[in-house]
Amino acid sequence: MDRKAIIEQKLSAAFAPSHLEVVDESHMHRVPEGAQSHFKVTLVSEGFAGVPLVRRHRQVNEVLAEELAGGIHALALHTLTPQEWFAKGGKAPDSPPCLGGGKQA
Repeated sequence: MDRKAIIEQKLSAAFAPSHLEVVDESHMHRVPEGAQSHFKVTLVSEGFAGVPLVRRHRQVNEVLAEELAGGIHALALHTLTPQEWFAKGGKAPDSPPCLGGGKQA
C-alpha cells in the first residue's frame, strides 16, 4: 500500500471525517520521482470542535507517527470542524511553491 493510502486509512479510522483529502505534493519539490515525501492533508471532523489548532495537529501527528518517522518530509495540515470548513467555502488554501529545501530562489 502506498503512503497516501496509508495516511487516508489511518486518518479515516482515527477521526471519522466528514471530508478527507490527501494530496501527494512531492512532484512540487526537488525529490526523486515517486518519493511520496510531501503531503497536503485536509481533514474535516466534528471531533475537532473545541480543540485548539495546535492540539489538532498534534493529534494528526500522533496518528501518523510511524509515517513521519519513515520518509515523510513535509505534511501540510488543514484541520477543521464542518462549520469551519463550510465557512471557508469548502476549500483548503493552495500550498506555496517549493523554495528548494530552504534556499530562496
